[in-house]
Amino acid sequence: MGGTDPETIIGRDPMSPWQWLVVLVTVGLNSLDGFDVLSISFASPGIARDWHIDKGTLGWVLSIEQIGMALGSVLLGGVADKVGRRPTLLGCLIAMATGMFGAAHSTAVAELLAWRVLTGLGIGGTLAAINATAAEFSSLRWRNLAMSLMVIGYPVGGVLGGLFVQRLLARATWHDIFGYGAVATALFLPVVWLLVPETVAFLDRRRPAGALDKINRTLARFGHARITQLSDPHPDDRGSGLDIFKPGLLLTTILTTFGYFAHITSFYFILKWVPKIVVDMGFAPTAGAAVLTWANIGGATGGVLFGLIATRVGLKQLTIIVLLGAFAMITWFGRGAPDIVSLSATVAVVGLFTNSGVAGFYLLLARVYPTHVRASGTGFAVGLGRGGATLAPVIAGYLFQAGFGLPVVAALMAIGSLMSALALTGVRVPKPR
Repeated sequence: MGGTDPETIIGRDPMSPWQWLVVLVTVGLNSLDGFDVLSISFASPGIARDWHIDKGTLGWVLSIEQIGMALGSVLLGGVADKVGRRPTLLGCLIAMATGMFGAAHSTAVAELLAWRVLTGLGIGGTLAAINATAAEFSSLRWRNLAMSLMVIGYPVGGVLGGLFVQRLLARATWHDIFGYGAVATALFLPVVWLLVPETVAFLDRRRPAGALDKINRTLARFGHARITQLSDPHPDDRGSGLDIFKPGLLLTTILTTFGYFAHITSFYFILKWVPKIVVDMGFAPTAGAAVLTWANIGGATGGVLFGLIATRVGLKQLTIIVLLGAFAMITWFGRGAPDIVSLSATVAVVGLFTNSGVAGFYLLLARVYPTHVRASGTGFAVGLGRGGATLAPVIAGYLFQAGFGLPVVAALMAIGSLMSALALTGVRVPKPR
């Protein structure tokens, strides 16, 4: 085994329990994003009441972290490719915990907005780094499933966080939502420090001091054979994150970024507008939260199923199929439903397809970019995709305000997933190594 490429060893050998534990940590880290998105929604009524702010200002409170996430994904993805996945994760967790702690103690809107941007920066950088981490610690056989599990952390965090916050607000204030979020985030610091080593792919390509010893410690910890030397140098090993804009990767970057942006626009239309749409259909306000929970349950289920099927079906083809399914189901959602059970079932299936599409993009991003720009490519696509998350509720709002009914608005917002599927047809996916 001596002298074998360490990345090949990880990809070829069976996954150990320690590797699956690292994947589980990435699931937990992604769940912080799901918790954060719903926590600010639950906190917003209390913020508006306590500080007497108008709806326009409240809109900034609700969406400002998306700007931070976009910046964090784009900027810190490059950091993860330069200094490592592990230190980037630890730094982002510190930023997130600090931002949530600051938000919990804010006394004015401007102060709260600043802390929310900091939290968003941390989350954005985390999303870019965990995608590379999950990919580089998974075997080829189980990589698609492992990364799909990572993606379902978002809806799982949304469901569990939403249930926790609802109970919390029965006896506490909106400040406590962020306070508990800070504690939960801080608890991940020792978890990442103890359980997530630097990936052997990064160490082998970037070759920091002591790289061979660090690689062998990680291989031994995971039950794999040691190596006697690093792999042969590759021309890309000393490249930069800007390589995603070079001729060999530029088309890939354009198509995957546009595809992710377009699908996220459809995805966030459902996440942001479902509660209001449910109420407008004549159901009780509490039903809106319940239906949104079913969207997240469907999303988590879809992520697992996607990962299992992707172990046997071509990744690109499967992603295109689920994106077309998302287009069809969002359009179908616009027809409404006669009762809350039927509506919940419809929204659950919508969540299944839309989140499967997100999972497909994360898997594709890890596949189409080489090791030295994997986090940069992911971060760029996810960062600009956050623009779709910000625009989705605004576009839908103006369509409703213009007098269009739900069937038309849903059909128009569903086009994002259709355009995303079309964009992917032009993406070349290299064979896994």
